[in-house]
Amino acid sequence: MVGGTGVYICDRCIRDAADILRQDGIEMRPATPRLPAPHRARRSPLALKRALDEYVVGQDAAKRALAVAVHNHYKRLADDFVPGYEDVEIEKSNVLLVGPSGAGKTLLARTLARVLDVPFAIADATALTEAGYVGDDVESILAHLLQAADFNVERAQHGIVYLDEIDKVARRQDGPSITRDVSGEGVQQALLKILEGTVASVPPKGGRKHPEAQLVNIDTSHILFICGGAFEGLDAIVERRRGRTPMGFGAGHRRTSATTLDAEPEDFVRYGLIPELVGRMPVAAALHPLDDAALRRILTEPKNALVRQYQKLAAMDGVSLAFDDDALDAIVAQAKRLGTGARGLRAVMERLMLDVMFEAEATPGYVRITRATVDDGMPPLREPLRAAG
Repeated sequence: MVGGTGVYICDRCIRDAADILRQDGIEMRPATPRLPAPHRARRSPLALKRALDEYVVGQDAAKRALAVAVHNHYKRLADDFVPGYEDVEIEKSNVLLVGPSGAGKTLLARTLARVLDVPFAIADATALTEAGYVGDDVESILAHLLQAADFNVERAQHGIVYLDEIDKVARRQDGPSITRDVSGEGVQQALLKILEGTVASVPPKGGRKHPEAQLVNIDTSHILFICGGAFEGLDAIVERRRGRTPMGFGAGHRRTSATTLDAEPEDFVRYGLIPELVGRMPVAAALHPLDDAALRRILTEPKNALVRQYQKLAAMDGVSLAFDDDALDAIVAQAKRLGTGARGLRAVMERLMLDVMFEAEATPGYVRITRATVDDGMPPLREPLRAAG
């Protein structure tokens, strides 16, 4: 008799079932064991960088830092035996991404999780409050990860969490807070344990904890946390540390991206992050603001390029969609004026393609987007598709 979870079957029934499968031509093969998550996720930093290049334009320094950090993280989880290093324990290295909105911070983290085939969750630090106050507890972050892992605790414990807007929970004043700062320093204190590694009790369906709710224990010591933020004004803090006061006629011409790249841990502490939290994110990478050339490449080069997405959507309705080169330049110029980085491209494209997609199914054929379509709102050029041969 063979028993399972609420199921029992005798050895004779097993043999009979196997004979029936053989008669039907179904080959019986032993199941191939699935490698543990750390071994599945381990890829060389060079391979990770190349995979990121397929989806994210530019930001090479941030990609290299992320690739090395992620590779070392999953090597730490695999814990392979190395002679002479039996007593050495590798500490976890969470990552801090610094860059303006629309530079690709979220896309980098999401692409990494897709490439590694691990659960991924995004959380917004601005929605978090200290335990006991109105808002989300920090454990709600892990609830999102558990849901992304289809409630498989073991798989969730090897996932990646991207915590956005981490700069928005900075301390509201310089120095230790005397009164409660429940959505600032209080959140930072609550984040310390889950970033370093602890067993957290998580409500499986999210929301706040209740005494009668059945909680799930998740060990966060194997979860990689990637925190991101714009950190507006950090460049001025770096300038002051270097003894360059941002005053005078040249104050408006500071190179924001260059000074942000030179940020040290003490600069993040002066910005308002507590030293303990900064210490738990030892890997810091800065992202550059996107220039016109990068925005143009985002439109056409990545696997998920916006132009290719709309061309696929149009092709589903029998429309062959094309863009003039100067039309792409006009789209970039409009997105640049919005000041939201790559997100501005999506906003411009959505507005531009509204009428084309609305009429696509009713008027199949060839559609060409010109500069006049982008700048002056003129209708795109249309002609019916010619029959083959």
